[in-house]
Amino acid sequence: MNTYAKPLPAITEQSRPFWDAARQGRLELPRCDHCSAFHTYFEPWCNACGREGVHWDGLSGRGRIWANCRFHKAYFAGFQDDMPYNVAIVELDEGPRLVTNIVGLAHGTLDEMPIGMPVQAVFDAVTDAVTLVKFRPAEAA
Repeated sequence: MNTYAKPLPAITEQSRPFWDAARQGRLELPRCDHCSAFHTYFEPWCNACGREGVHWDGLSGRGRIWANCRFHKAYFAGFQDDMPYNVAIVELDEGPRLVTNIVGLAHGTLDEMPIGMPVQAVFDAVTDAVTLVKFRPAEAA
């Protein structure tokens, strides 16, 4: 696999289930054993009810764009060829929000990715160890 020039996440024991699932083309997050809330940080307690005890559970990968922007400055050299590039927050159907990129757009403009637009997770294997979760416009049902 080619060298990936952009920053990569640090995979820890707490985050490993997320990255392992992504490598297999699945989206999983910690879910509270007590109140069933999903959360996007990889700790053994729940930010909704404050109790300890979580398990990893699958999500549909479907959601809607909650916020979006385009970066016109390369804060890391690896993004230089992608200028300008989009960054979005997707609110998943199950509730949690993920910071991501929207792919599969003709130009990546904000007009192409309006707030509320339905999206679906896709998995981008950028190295042998890391598969990033990104989103594309959802297929019409």
